[in-house]
Amino acid sequence: MTSSGKYDVSILTEYDREVKNKEIKTVVGLDFAMNGLFVGSETGKRANYPRFYRQMLDKLAIEQRKLSRKKKGSSNWNKQRIRVAKIQEKAANQRKNFLHHKSKELASDFDAVVIEDLDMKAMSQALKFGRSISDNGWGIFTSFLKYKLKERGKQLVKIDKWFPSTKKCSCCGAKRPMKLSERIYECPCGHVADRDYNSAINIRNEGLRLLSLS
Repeated sequence: MTSSGKYDVSILTEYDREVKNKEIKTVVGLDFAMNGLFVGSETGKRANYPRFYRQMLDKLAIEQRKLSRKKKGSSNWNKQRIRVAKIQEKAANQRKNFLHHKSKELASDFDAVVIEDLDMKAMSQALKFGRSISDNGWGIFTSFLKYKLKERGKQLVKIDKWFPSTKKCSCCGAKRPMKLSERIYECPCGHVADRDYNSAINIRNEGLRLLSLS
């Protein structure tokens, strides 16, 4: 608002302007990976996620044990509580910075990013997977990715979580059962690929199919 009591139209125009949808030419599929955040369909490479929280687990466990041995409410207890909180905060901030960087990179390089509509809460409750998924931060990552794409007029496409991305051959389309322990997808048609890379390609192809219908 100016001194005359009127709103500055130039400011309103800057923040309220409509973002034009960009023509979709480049599309990437991402397969969620607990040991690397994701595997992309364009190269098959992992995001090289540094497990900040796990790297600090030992240090955090030591400091938490110290905290448990101190009298709750005492001056020493409060100092130790702050020390533990700082370790947790540092890990969270490092993780958030990494997720911002990767989501910005994808939003800059591609017009549409395709992912599976995963139930992360259910996955985090699965046996032995809770800590890995918590450290991974996939939910935060996809939120960052969504708004970074949107502000550029680009799209985040979510495919059904039941889509058989893991079981389907990305070359011929045939399906076969895949055990969790199998890391290489081998199809009778002769196609051989890393399990997650094969899934990422299938996710991208399904996203392209959905985009063609919209």
